[in-house]
Amino acid sequence: QVQLVESGGGLALAGGSLRLSCAASGRFFSAYDVGWFRQSPGKAREFVAFISRTDTITDYADSVKGRFTISKNDAKDTVFLQMNSLKPEDTAVYYCAVRFGNSREVTDYSIWGQGTQVTVSS
Repeated sequence: QVQLVESGGGLALAGGSLRLSCAASGRFFSAYDVGWFRQSPGKAREFVAFISRTDTITDYADSVKGRFTISKNDAKDTVFLQMNSLKPEDTAVYYCAVRFGNSREVTDYSIWGQGTQVTVSS
């Protein structure tokens, strides 16, 4: 079973930046499409960003469009989420997940990482 491991979370000031990483093993991300999601306390997990396995399609939630950028490095088997102009409402646990095909739906993804906490203070 493939494991996904997120890292890069932490504490940031509003207006600051963080870069999250999602690592796998075995040339995994060249075969799967990857989504980033987040979940705040008391709220449902929500879509943040998507990148296709061919690196030709990206998609973003309206709340992060223009501030967050998803990218991948297949040689390092890692997907990144660059988060700029952070806002307190970006505070959440961030998860990466994989599937075949483009989707914003949490239930369409079958393999998930353990998550990394992002906290943005004002």
